[in-house]
Amino acid sequence: MVHMNQGQGETSYARNSSIQNRMKPLIEAAIVDLCGSRSTLFPEKMLIADLGCSSGPNVLALVSTAIKAIINHCLQFQQSRPEVCVLLNDLPDNDFNTVVKSLVTLRQSNNKPVVVTGIAPGSFYERLFTSDSLHLVCSSNSLHWLSMAPEDLTMNQIPAYDMDEHARCERLPIVREAYAQQFRKDFMLFLELRAKELVPGGRMVVSLVGRPSNVKASKFFHLWETLVQILSVMALEGVIDKAKFDSFYVPVYGPSGEELREVIQDEGSFSIRDMRVYDATTDMDSMLFTPSSFVNHLRAIFEPIIVEHFGEVMDEFVRTAERRWSLEGSMQDERARNPRAMLVVSLAKA
Repeated sequence: MVHMNQGQGETSYARNSSIQNRMKPLIEAAIVDLCGSRSTLFPEKMLIADLGCSSGPNVLALVSTAIKAIINHCLQFQQSRPEVCVLLNDLPDNDFNTVVKSLVTLRQSNNKPVVVTGIAPGSFYERLFTSDSLHLVCSSNSLHWLSMAPEDLTMNQIPAYDMDEHARCERLPIVREAYAQQFRKDFMLFLELRAKELVPGGRMVVSLVGRPSNVKASKFFHLWETLVQILSVMALEGVIDKAKFDSFYVPVYGPSGEELREVIQDEGSFSIRDMRVYDATTDMDSMLFTPSSFVNHLRAIFEPIIVEHFGEVMDEFVRTAERRWSLEGSMQDERARNPRAMLVVSLAKA
């Protein structure tokens, strides 16, 4: 069960996450389509779900954008506002205490359309809602997390990242293909499930971290290379067991835009209304690229699964990481070696 670091401390996800503004225009356009003057869908009641909401300052960012778009549309066209139900989802180990407090604040605000709020714990790789009930589904920075590590690797005890560079290069095509196939399987299932839960013509806007199209797939197959490079040093120095390192798999895969488009088209339940690819590093605060702040960023995301697998090793993890980036310019090199893309796509149920 994957979850971010909880609470409000220095290494919590709440302190190391930021609002994803790239999705805003696509959510607003989806609301216009749902509520537009020519739409036959304009409902008296509207259900909006955010899947993989996590916790922290961005927990209400997506639904708040949708609610504001509904209010603005109804004011512009002098329509009565629909009653809105907001549902937030994440895995059961998510920090739902802060999520519930945010929902209470939302209901007590001046967002008059919001009548009902709730949480729906569970994996978005399973059914979460009743058939034909949702009007808009949003998900930000979550769908690069897989339902599980690729079985082709775990069952055959093939390390995802071998400490020996020659062995790693030889195995890389196998590892990359295993991760790509797991992503394809998971994302197709996600689309199939959401197609059952959305009303006819319902909309979905999602974002996930991927790779730029100009980065060859053979050279970039996961988003956690920085993490495992730090852990590999710890294994070489005897801080963690090498066998433990070899059996460590992070269930994350970042597709290219072409891969994502192909999966959506092959599954067939949705049409693509808009797809945009951004340089993910341009959205990051420059302060993130100091050694201490970047380590906190890694801890916010990965500490729970590191501790679950290796035990209490985070103090040494921090020391190893900061030593790695102590040389001047090394953070910039890290950024250049690991390019990221933010994929944002707007879909309509066919």
